[in-house]
Amino acid sequence: MSSLEKNNSTPASEFQENLEILRQTYFFSGLPLETLKVFAYLCKREKLKGGEHIFRQDEDDGQALYIIDGKARLERQDNGKTAVVRDCETGEFIGGLTLLGEKRRLFSLKAVEDTTCLVLNREKFSKTMEQFPHLMFKICKAVAQNIDTWEERFLTDRADQCGECLSKLGVTLI
Repeated sequence: MSSLEKNNSTPASEFQENLEILRQTYFFSGLPLETLKVFAYLCKREKLKGGEHIFRQDEDDGQALYIIDGKARLERQDNGKTAVVRDCETGEFIGGLTLLGEKRRLFSLKAVEDTTCLVLNREKFSKTMEQFPHLMFKICKAVAQNIDTWEERFLTDRADQCGECLSKLGVTLI
């Protein structure tokens, strides 16, 4: 990410806002309050101008983020052509899997307008989880449930529109 700027919130209120965001994010919502407080403290806020990349395809930036305000566009480049995958809006959590291990990005994410993100990097996440190893099961459970929910929603919403897609599904069978 680029254009790191200070938020106008006081540190205490920013911490409280970070804590509330994490409590509402599937990845963290099952964790005890004390652990959430550690993550809320370790998160940073980054502001990006429209057109700036948050992350780029094929990079391993090791960061998960929550869009606090603004809008970003998910894009994929193949054979020199860029395709828009979808727009990501305020309230979306992106990149939880990158916290769990090395993972190169399959997409690029670019701010469409001025965007503020709450960011946690893999190193801080890993060091914290070393202190709370018994909680990794809760995180894995949350990720598995989110994958299951996504695939179920895709089947419900799109199965009749994309017969070829059905042969590519089954991520919940992993």
